[in-house]
Amino acid sequence: MKKEIKKLISPIRKIVYNATGKKPWGYGYGDVRWELIENSINDSALIKSFSNKHIPEGFGVGLDERVVEYPWLFSLLNNNEKSTLLDAGSTFNFSQIVNHPNVKNKEVTIYTYYPESENFINNRISYQFGDLRNMPLASSWFNEVVCQSTIEHVDMDNSIYGYELEKVKDIKEKSYEYLKVIDELIRVLKPKGKLLLTFPYGKFENYGFFQQFDAEMVGKIFEKFNANGTFNDNYLLYSKNGWQFKTANDCKDSISYNPHTGQGKGTDGAAHCRCVCCIEFIKN
Repeated sequence: MKKEIKKLISPIRKIVYNATGKKPWGYGYGDVRWELIENSINDSALIKSFSNKHIPEGFGVGLDERVVEYPWLFSLLNNNEKSTLLDAGSTFNFSQIVNHPNVKNKEVTIYTYYPESENFINNRISYQFGDLRNMPLASSWFNEVVCQSTIEHVDMDNSIYGYELEKVKDIKEKSYEYLKVIDELIRVLKPKGKLLLTFPYGKFENYGFFQQFDAEMVGKIFEKFNANGTFNDNYLLYSKNGWQFKTANDCKDSISYNPHTGQGKGTDGAAHCRCVCCIEFIKN
């Protein structure tokens, strides 16, 4: 019943969103964002464009990084019915994702910190809960691992998401606990398996509930990948004209917008992070 009601009121929310200035995280924002994501991952021509590192002009204006992360991920997911897939962070726990042909026939495990209100156990999806720094999962088990905009929250204040956790005191220094997650993601990946990793990139910033990685922090990830396989890194940068593929140097001074505090808002309509680093890693 809830899903039916949502379908009925979603068009109204989108009308309100457009009529009230298309404000990031305003009324109807989520409907517009998910409509673009769903249309994008089901558009073979657009997915091919992402494979070729090309995004149409004006794509995703006023929308956060999810609208480019999902197409990038789907441009690289294996179309293999028998593959095993780990979603490390629960960003695939949505009907639009789990019912997609490139996901639906995989053996999917979603690993996250706390249970969520929506689940897809009827799709034979497995759920496990705990800390990504120490996962009770078998080594060399998964053909594919996806970790989308998750490692930046490791060792940060996750009480903002409503978890039963004490608020972490404000610490402005860099945390390198995310490297333990990288070790775990590599460990559970099969030889020749693929890891798809995304996170915010630019100037180092600690926003409390996440930290934005700079070149030095990313370099430590590269060291681990170089020691265990091969990788390609891509950078997606937001401007007032939408999202585009750029170089690491183009993105090095990017700052994020914290919608909870208003920090870094700017005038370009950015909804959250202005740059995401996207890495495809293949294990030896």
